[in-house]
Amino acid sequence: MKNEDIHNFKKPSVTADIVIFTIKDNGLKVLLVKRKITPFKGSWALPGGFVRIDESLEDAAKRELEEETGVKDVYLEQLFSFGDPKRDPRGRVITITYMALVNSENIKLRATTDVSDAKWFSAKKTLQLAFDHKKILDYALQRLKWKLEYTTVAFSLLPKKFTMGQVQKIYETVFNKEFDKRNFNKKILSLDILKEEGINKDVSHRPPMLYSLKKNLGEIVEII
Repeated sequence: MKNEDIHNFKKPSVTADIVIFTIKDNGLKVLLVKRKITPFKGSWALPGGFVRIDESLEDAAKRELEEETGVKDVYLEQLFSFGDPKRDPRGRVITITYMALVNSENIKLRATTDVSDAKWFSAKKTLQLAFDHKKILDYALQRLKWKLEYTTVAFSLLPKKFTMGQVQKIYETVFNKEFDKRNFNKKILSLDILKEEGINKDVSHRPPMLYSLKKNLGEIVEII
């Protein structure tokens, strides 16, 4: 049997990078940071950084996200690992990526540590990104569409009480297509995942019904 002593192998570095999506200004946005260190100094990138020897991957992702952008207390889901030997000019670096959907109204961005700025950008018309972060973002967009089709994750982008129109707007924004209002409403209501919360009286036109997402739903729900 071949000797697989750990000391016989060179050790790659590991990073955690985070793709944060939100709906803002009627569009799907992704959170990017502007690097103030080399490599790619002055370029925009996904928030993230190196995993410390004494922390878990998820803890590293949460720490880097808060340090670089001020964003904290968000649910992160592991997305994928990217390990091209030449993806980082500094050496052999494997990155474990995470994805989250947030309501941007609850977030105040703050750039610190090794980044000079943190902003929301269009997720579908992004500028050139550092490292292989454009590849990571493209993969995250595909996974996001799947999750919106088969889970209730889209509702994390909404306030606790929302209208059916707000739900439809999220799906139209992410999938870049229009849905028939009557058919969309009928399909969502038939899933029995929403709870009526009364009429929204803060509008001058015909007041729509407010809804909230029921608790303890199954992991897989075929939305569309």
